[in-house]
Amino acid sequence: MLHRLAPLVLASGLGLAAGVDAQTAQTPPPATPEPGGFGARAAERCEAEVERTLRRIRGNAVQEVQFVAGRRVLTPAGDDETSVRGAGRYRMGGGAVPFTYSCAYNARTDSTSGAVFRDAVAQRAPVERPFEPDLSRLSPEACESAVAGLLKTRHPRVGRINFGSDSRRIEPAERGLVRLVGQGGVQRAPGMFAAPFTYRCEIDPRNGRVVDVQASE
Repeated sequence: MLHRLAPLVLASGLGLAAGVDAQTAQTPPPATPEPGGFGARAAERCEAEVERTLRRIRGNAVQEVQFVAGRRVLTPAGDDETSVRGAGRYRMGGGAVPFTYSCAYNARTDSTSGAVFRDAVAQRAPVERPFEPDLSRLSPEACESAVAGLLKTRHPRVGRINFGSDSRRIEPAERGLVRLVGQGGVQRAPGMFAAPFTYRCEIDPRNGRVVDVQASE
């Protein structure tokens, strides 16, 4: 009688093992978390908080707030915290305003903190006004007379002194003065060849007075 039951016990054991194997094969493996899911949550929560901060500070004129996914950077800042930095743009007053932002996300409490943004509009360089001196008070003759006096002091036997009127140039100088520069030729003594020279005068444009004069040979 024992010999008859043994095959039944063995068969039952095989059936149970087969049932377990079949059940195991039919049960799907546990799902693994989606890669990047934690980072996506941190970015979503931080960017929502940044947008609220932006609208609270800039007012109702803010429209079409957008974040640039390619500029987003997530950095671990602790066991549960992640630092989120990035860039975006919004429209206000008919123009697009780029900005950068930063924020901290805590996964344990699912909360954000330290959300700040900074407008990144390039500052426009001030428009330089063209140099437009009042020529009514500037006298090239007064400047050239002062240059001639300087050359005569330097060369007591000076002969002829010529000024090239086509070389004159007016430019701004320090302390609100105007500078007149030009070229000429000086005969240091009668019978000598003329030597070229350059000169400059600094003139007060308010009264036309020559403040300083220089000549280089």
